[in-house]
Amino acid sequence: MAATGQALHDLHSHRSSVEAPRVLKFHAPEIVFGQHSLGEVAHAALRLGAQRPMVVTDPGLIETGWVAQLMNLLEEQGLAPTMWSGSTPNPKDFEIEAGHEIYQASECDVLVAIGGGSVMDAAKGIAVLAGNGGSILDYEGVDQARRPIPPLVMVPTTSGTGADVSQFCIVTDTARSTKITILGRALVPDITVIDPRLLTTMPEWLNAATGLDALTHGIEAFVSLGHNQLTDHHALRAVTLVTTHLAHTMDVPSDMRARTSMAQASLEAGLAFTNAILGATHAMSHQVGGLLDLPHGVINGVLLPHVIRFNAAADPMPYVAIAASLGLPEGRASAEEAALAVAERVEQLARQVGVPVGLREIGVSDADIDVLATNALRDACMSTNPRQATHAEMATLFRAAL
Repeated sequence: MAATGQALHDLHSHRSSVEAPRVLKFHAPEIVFGQHSLGEVAHAALRLGAQRPMVVTDPGLIETGWVAQLMNLLEEQGLAPTMWSGSTPNPKDFEIEAGHEIYQASECDVLVAIGGGSVMDAAKGIAVLAGNGGSILDYEGVDQARRPIPPLVMVPTTSGTGADVSQFCIVTDTARSTKITILGRALVPDITVIDPRLLTTMPEWLNAATGLDALTHGIEAFVSLGHNQLTDHHALRAVTLVTTHLAHTMDVPSDMRARTSMAQASLEAGLAFTNAILGATHAMSHQVGGLLDLPHGVINGVLLPHVIRFNAAADPMPYVAIAASLGLPEGRASAEEAALAVAERVEQLARQVGVPVGLREIGVSDADIDVLATNALRDACMSTNPRQATHAEMATLFRAAL
């Protein structure tokens, strides 16, 4: 702990010498956290004025029984919910537009999303269309949805995406086979209800993928150009929690202490990255996910060590605090050694939870590199990556990850 504190002090001194003072904002929803908090969702919807809420979910969640419990809770409070489960992983533009049609036809007033990041992104997309109309692809970029959207209540069932607290909405543009980023303060949900019991029904692969997503959020937020002292501690805490508890939840899925820690990791990582934004790992992962429709967190797990090494070549100092928080002995060595040790620890965890060694194993080929590099450089997340990249450097980074 003392080593982490010293590393943070040194990093803050380093950053204050090169960064201009700025006014800070910290976006966050109302948060309800703890086992058996699912019962709070109906009260949250009521407080937001719901009469006919739309429950957004997916077929896998319906099978677990959580959706039926939620529908009953809403009905017990006198609400008339409409359920929509037409979203798939990496929600598609046409799916969101179909969901919006159901929202309108049912005269819904509040959106309640119960599921992982894809479900929550789909709910956000429906909310954008409900308030602004048009096509969801019209809103790519920052603050393009300028009119108010319906209230959002989020109930995460995975431990990593952070969509329940973030100002991001990620949608697959099916015509271009890429993902677009919709970013704006209006997309921060009104209320998130985090019940760690809901994490116990995740399939093993999804547990691994979302956990590595949370790890990536924490590391990228900590080194981001948009970081600040309000996000740094959340980011570091998330990194430590994931590396401590993720593998254990794979081995003992019913351990509620570990599940609660992973729920907290997801929450803290989400609070960090929605305010600090992200970096090259996400810029690259969005392109691979859009091209191949693969789990976002798995792609992050492959890419993150390579991006750490790339960024550290320009400035390894931020990784000293990460190494110290993880208890790595290199946290007391040179900054360069600390950064390489962090990359190695990430790789070790990714292998431990079953992530492929390279992108080639999940279907990326040499022929894809040029378009992936081009699109990654256009991604909003590159704007806060601590090291800028040329097309050639981005292509080299993709090839290193093959």
